[in-house]
Amino acid sequence: MVKNGNRPSVIGRCAMRDTCGSKGFFGKPLPCPYDGSPAEPEDSARALLVQTCGSEFAKGPVCCTKEQIETLRENFNQVEPLISACPACRNNFRSFFCSFTCSPDQGSFVNITSTQKANTGQIAVKSVDFHVEEQFGEGFYNSCKDVQVGTTNGYAMELIGGGASDYHEFFKFLGDEKPIGSPFQIDFPTTTTPPELTPLNLTPRGCADNDLASRCTCVDCPSICPALPPVTAPNTEPTCHIGALSCLTFVLLVGYALAVLGFLTGYLISTSIRKRRERSYERVALSEDAASPRLQTRGLVGQSSLAQYLDDDSLGTQSESRNLGRGATLLDPNETLQPRQYPLNTFLRHGFYRLGLFAATSPWLTFSIVFLLVGLLNIGWQKFEIETDPVRLWVAPTSESKLQKEFFDENFGPFYRTEQIFVTSAPTFDNQANNSSLATTNTPVLSWDRLKYWFKVEESIRNLRSPSGYRLTDVCFKPAGPRGACVVQSIAAWFGNDLDYYDEDTWAEHLDECARSPVECLPDFQQPLAPHFVLGGVPRDENEHHIYVDAEAFVVTYVVSDSLDTEVQARAIEWEQTLRAYLTDLSGQSGDEAGLHIAFSTGVSLEEEINKSTNTDVKIVVLSYLAMFFYVSLTLGVGNVIREEQGVFASIANWASNFPGMFKRSSVISSSVSVDSRTVPHFFPRLPRSLFTGSKCLLGLFGIALVILSVSSSVGFFSLMGVKVTLIIAEVIPFLVLAVGVDNVFILVHELDRQNFLHGPNAAVPASQGGFTTPLSPTLSYRSPYASSVREDVDTVSMPQYLPAEERVARTLAKMGPSILLSTITETVAFSLGALVPMPAVRNFALYAAGSVLLNAILQVTVFISALLLDLRRFEASRVDCFPCIRLPSRIALMEGPVTGSGLGRIGRFVRRYYAPFLLRPVTKGIVMIIFMGIFVASVISIQHIELGLDQRLALPSDSYLVDYFDNLDAYLDVGPPVYFVSRDIDVTQRYGQQALCARFTTCQEFSVANTLEAERKRPESSFISEPSASWIDDFLGWLDPGKEECCRVRKANPDVFCGPRDNSRLCQPCYLNKTPAWNITMEGLPENQEFMRYVKQWLVSPTTEDCPLAGKASFGSALSISEDGESVQASHFRTFHAPLKSQEDFVNAFAAAHRVADDISTRTGADVFPYSLFYVFFDQYAHIVAITQEVLGLGLAAVLVVTALFLGSWRSGSIVTGVVGLTVVTVMGVMPLWGISLNAISLVNLVISLGIAVEFCAHVARAFMSAGSGLPVDHPAGQKERDERMWTALVDVGPSVLSGITFTKLIGMSVLALTRSKLLEIYYFRMWLTLIISGALHGLVLLPVVLSIAGGSGFPQQEADEEWMSTAIRHEYDYTGE
Repeated sequence: MVKNGNRPSVIGRCAMRDTCGSKGFFGKPLPCPYDGSPAEPEDSARALLVQTCGSEFAKGPVCCTKEQIETLRENFNQVEPLISACPACRNNFRSFFCSFTCSPDQGSFVNITSTQKANTGQIAVKSVDFHVEEQFGEGFYNSCKDVQVGTTNGYAMELIGGGASDYHEFFKFLGDEKPIGSPFQIDFPTTTTPPELTPLNLTPRGCADNDLASRCTCVDCPSICPALPPVTAPNTEPTCHIGALSCLTFVLLVGYALAVLGFLTGYLISTSIRKRRERSYERVALSEDAASPRLQTRGLVGQSSLAQYLDDDSLGTQSESRNLGRGATLLDPNETLQPRQYPLNTFLRHGFYRLGLFAATSPWLTFSIVFLLVGLLNIGWQKFEIETDPVRLWVAPTSESKLQKEFFDENFGPFYRTEQIFVTSAPTFDNQANNSSLATTNTPVLSWDRLKYWFKVEESIRNLRSPSGYRLTDVCFKPAGPRGACVVQSIAAWFGNDLDYYDEDTWAEHLDECARSPVECLPDFQQPLAPHFVLGGVPRDENEHHIYVDAEAFVVTYVVSDSLDTEVQARAIEWEQTLRAYLTDLSGQSGDEAGLHIAFSTGVSLEEEINKSTNTDVKIVVLSYLAMFFYVSLTLGVGNVIREEQGVFASIANWASNFPGMFKRSSVISSSVSVDSRTVPHFFPRLPRSLFTGSKCLLGLFGIALVILSVSSSVGFFSLMGVKVTLIIAEVIPFLVLAVGVDNVFILVHELDRQNFLHGPNAAVPASQGGFTTPLSPTLSYRSPYASSVREDVDTVSMPQYLPAEERVARTLAKMGPSILLSTITETVAFSLGALVPMPAVRNFALYAAGSVLLNAILQVTVFISALLLDLRRFEASRVDCFPCIRLPSRIALMEGPVTGSGLGRIGRFVRRYYAPFLLRPVTKGIVMIIFMGIFVASVISIQHIELGLDQRLALPSDSYLVDYFDNLDAYLDVGPPVYFVSRDIDVTQRYGQQALCARFTTCQEFSVANTLEAERKRPESSFISEPSASWIDDFLGWLDPGKEECCRVRKANPDVFCGPRDNSRLCQPCYLNKTPAWNITMEGLPENQEFMRYVKQWLVSPTTEDCPLAGKASFGSALSISEDGESVQASHFRTFHAPLKSQEDFVNAFAAAHRVADDISTRTGADVFPYSLFYVFFDQYAHIVAITQEVLGLGLAAVLVVTALFLGSWRSGSIVTGVVGLTVVTVMGVMPLWGISLNAISLVNLVISLGIAVEFCAHVARAFMSAGSGLPVDHPAGQKERDERMWTALVDVGPSVLSGITFTKLIGMSVLALTRSKLLEIYYFRMWLTLIISGALHGLVLLPVVLSIAGGSGFPQQEADEEWMSTAIRHEYDYTGE
């Protein structure tokens, strides 16, 4: 060992000089210890020294020889391409090592601490201490820390300094002995320098210095970058706030509070005034002996006059007012004129009457015609196709991002296909607690045994063969060309895919070294592999240093080439399918074999899993239809009661109690004694006849069959039109049409019951009070024996009119047809508006839904009407349901068997007795308005928190292996997706075009593409760009630098011929050697026009090597699109990376930020620049989704307003219905953020569907309200009471049908969706539609009646009321001018 510390003087002396061999045969030269004075070099050595180290070594003795200078020059040439772009870093690097090797004062700062014997037998240096002043160390590090290497999208410090974070780590990396680096150990003591030594104290160059030998460009020196105009992060624009509340929320809350306060105040005042008036009226009433006879004979219309009817549940009570027309009790007889008519209602009523009469009188002809047409529609099934490509499913054909993707694919080739595997520790069972619960500990995944196991797995994958014999090497991406290595990112690459040189004690240390300095462990494809690409869940120690060996997961990524060539793509797909099968088997074995859990995805996985049939859940669809069938069958026939019959269970109980009497002797002696037949024992129970004849199972089954037929016909029609089916259509349309279509079945059957009640064979006679007694059920076969005992004082005109079955069915359609038409048109229009959403999957869904609903309505007003007639004939003939060939004999009608059927079911009696009177109280109305106003306010506040996006995991089956993969992707991969900024329509062969792109030359535009991307990278919170960009133009022009001798080379004998990588250096010279003007950073003299194209085409085929990392073949081979004639560059791209994106919000914001950056660049440079990343095509919709939502919902509400106002005959009532529908949709939107539902194309279509379905909840009530009118003006003094009576009548008339036929059917149809295994169906269909049904029912049956009773328009009479008015008018000799 040589110690220089005892020398009396070290100034002007050397510590080492010349070379004394190497450590091994292939090792680098080692210096010799030398304790002597520096010497003057030879002229050739001096020239080489000045060329290598600069003019400061132009004279004077030095401590190095020519051989050392040549070695130094070779080392500089290796690092030159990495740091030459920044003169400060380059010159500091050269000064540092030139001083270390050649300084005449070397002995003053270098101290040899150990020596070794070289392969020549000479003593050589083994280790030294290199003392450097801190000022220079920091300056040196600062000048290099931001220098970028575009080819790796990283920094030079990662390559020359091992990713050092300060100058101590930088120097340590430079001084550590390693094969690629220093051949001996150089230590940099941080303790006090010995007194006999003087630390090296050079003046460091700064990247911001003004001299050309120091100043760097913005890309490599952030301190000189111009500041970009400030921008806010996407979706974080400043909004008005008052404290923690947004201004909108604050205004709504204050407004709501004032409204509630105003209501309470008004209520108290009105109550006080009313009580005072009542006391005054009581005094007046006591002073009068008589009142107007007219006022004594009729009660006030309105809520206060309804009490007299509460104890009578029969429909006959309604006829008291219908004798003179509805609402006629408000007027004196002399004022009773013909009710005003609405021509459209009359036209529709007559049209549906004729249609119903035809369908009823010619049922089999109707069946033949309709089913023939339906059969023709189903011929389209021959062109039935299912769309499975995710891009064609979820991306609009005219989407800007889709067009940009196609441009990118055509010019640069499709993006790579990735096969990615996440490996974690397999979860273990906690045997001490619950065997069914998995332990939730973050267990390190790496161990020696697991490493050996996984190396075997990767070996198996490399040897994996597809059925056609393709291996990984046949399909992988090889940046260095066909003979190059595959890009495989794995920790195995750090070990050279071989563990033979490592053991249980050394593997962890090597892995840690590779993770901290990837450049020392280059994989086969020769690109540094940063730890965040291959390790996940890396913990930190107390000093915030990563503990890589304790990582929770490691990631393996195979990059496979993609192509527009279908044959090449087919090879990749075939190998991926083989890999997927292998990994599927491995995932089931790895837990037992090595304690590893595997989550993976291949290039074919996403499309395969999305299109799996498991989401279809055929069982769920069948269960839904069965549930609906049973509900329809049981509820349609509940009102069929022949007499006061016992129910099924009561009949069985009665039979059981009487059965013992069969074995007792009868005590009845005289046959004249009347015996209750219900007490007579029988061998078999006497079940109610309605159980056999009154049920409507066959009719319900037919109605559901029509739903299926309408869906089938819609598929056939649109398949014929070329509209492809998607799996969402197959999964959702059956539920939607079932829920919508069955509603009309209930509406029609309930109205037919009412017609039968009034005009059937069992219609009741009027009571002694002049009104009707309770009539029988619409379809009863029992006629009262008292039918002839009618009081003489009853006008024969008031008697119920018997009508044949065909007439009753026709009247049923005449009354309910316009309501069905109203709801059908609004639903069809609303569904059709969903086709405005450009996403194909959503557009096709909207078209199929609209077609199915329309066809179902057509079938219901035609063939279902015919089926109603046939079922009615069956019932009146006492034939058994489902077995119409069996006819039950008529029972004897006894005198003591009074008719008790009321015509109203339990729901109807509840509505009549309690609900309608309670709802129409003034206080109740006010409370309802306040509650729904509060719901509206809360919904608007909640809407502000709706998020955008659609997690792709929701589109997968819940048991898909990709769900686990995406979970691991979010948890462990800390790398954002790559993003390319594509420039086109700019001539890069001209200087201005080059300056618009470049960044590393002094004449580049201040806000060029590369400069702007670098500036945006420095504010990732708003740009979502996290890595330096790969600037092809800078690397290309840098490749021409003659200082990089191994890059661009031409033949010395013929400069027009380029040298290849294997050509001898003696035969070649740098391309720009001796050029005039010389290559320089001002770009003067650099190639343009055809010379530019000549060089750039050579650069693109030059292999990227250690000697010339700036060559373009590996890094930029696909970054330029050359025209077919080779005369121009059509487009080029700049590659960078997004910050890690974890949530849908991150993806949406990253998309918006990239487009904002591209737009800014285009504006500043004049080039057409657009961003491209693989996920952009799926997130393009969110750039316009809010505007589309507003547009579509606005158009939908406008359509609802026009249709309802037109059909109701009142803009006033139409506006109210539209407002209630709008409030229903707002409520659904308010629930969305509470239930985890984001705004996307699917939820937008559901909102549009909400418009149509919400109308269905409102249409029947509104039309019944408008059809119960007397024509009384809105501003009439008795108008409020008249509206109350009309609403009471409407609620009693159609309320039960809306509740049981619309609300309950939809609940049953949708509730089954809760059982689906698809999260997409559960969240975006079950949750949204359940919210819609509940909200629609509340708004349609609570809010709408209240608002209409307060401000509804003047009504029109129904056909039946017109006929009664006509009879009354004729009896009173009024003039009649026709309907």
